[in-house]
Amino acid sequence: MSPSTPRVRSLHRFPVKSMQGQEVESLALLPGGALGDRAYAVVDTADGTVASAKYPRKWGALLGCSAAFLGEPTPDGPPPPVAVTFADGRVLESGAELDAALSELLGRAVALSADPVAGAEFEEQWPVIEGLAPQGFIDDTTVEHSDGEAVSRIATAGLTPSDSFLDLGVLHLMTTSTLAALRAAAPDATFALRRYRPNLLLDTGEEPEFLEDEWVGRTLAAGDARITVTMPTMRCVMTTLAQGDLPQDRDTLRTIARVNRRTIPGMGTWACAGAYADVAESGTVRVGDTLA
Repeated sequence: MSPSTPRVRSLHRFPVKSMQGQEVESLALLPGGALGDRAYAVVDTADGTVASAKYPRKWGALLGCSAAFLGEPTPDGPPPPVAVTFADGRVLESGAELDAALSELLGRAVALSADPVAGAEFEEQWPVIEGLAPQGFIDDTTVEHSDGEAVSRIATAGLTPSDSFLDLGVLHLMTTSTLAALRAAAPDATFALRRYRPNLLLDTGEEPEFLEDEWVGRTLAAGDARITVTMPTMRCVMTTLAQGDLPQDRDTLRTIARVNRRTIPGMGTWACAGAYADVAESGTVRVGDTLA
């Protein structure tokens, strides 16, 4: 397939932040992102912190859960309830019983929320990996040890946009050529799409490498929507974590830091794979659509 005509291979939404999500045949793209994506988050009832597996020692168990809507979300109403499947096979629907089970899983009082609070923050852990982040970003004076490896900088960050549970970009896309480049660079590492959690996986064959980086600043038609690619996606510890049949694998992140560092204006140079985008014109994208 020509890289000039990328085609949508799969579409994904994640009803609950940091849980496994749903593969769907179509996605409505709105100014705030993919409809239903990160509609809910687990929130610490004591301090309002939004749970994110980016701080795995505290919140990583969420990746062992998967969430599915019990109805289709609509642009104008609240999100429908969800059913959450736990690693042990239990399935619980939105409500007090689910909140209690999540609190037991995480060892602290939490509740499922569909109401982002202005100024809410999430926590993130940055491992000591050469080339991962800009010089000086990781402060070695805060080193801890997790599973025998050095871990640094336990930080908090604000949600962007502030009225959602999204971390940074409202839409995330990735290409098959980027996944192929990573696998070629480290054949023994366990690269899998689930580690990167894009909304759109685009079939671009296997070359050129890291094609998304070339799209930054471009506006592309996606179905009857239009998206503007805004920046490469900076990768973090979450991509290394065990989930389902995927083992913990730090080499996945080390490889990105070695082979694809990109400078983002005003933010420094980061290990990147994939790209963030804004929705320039609302519409629907479907599996099989081309981007142009």
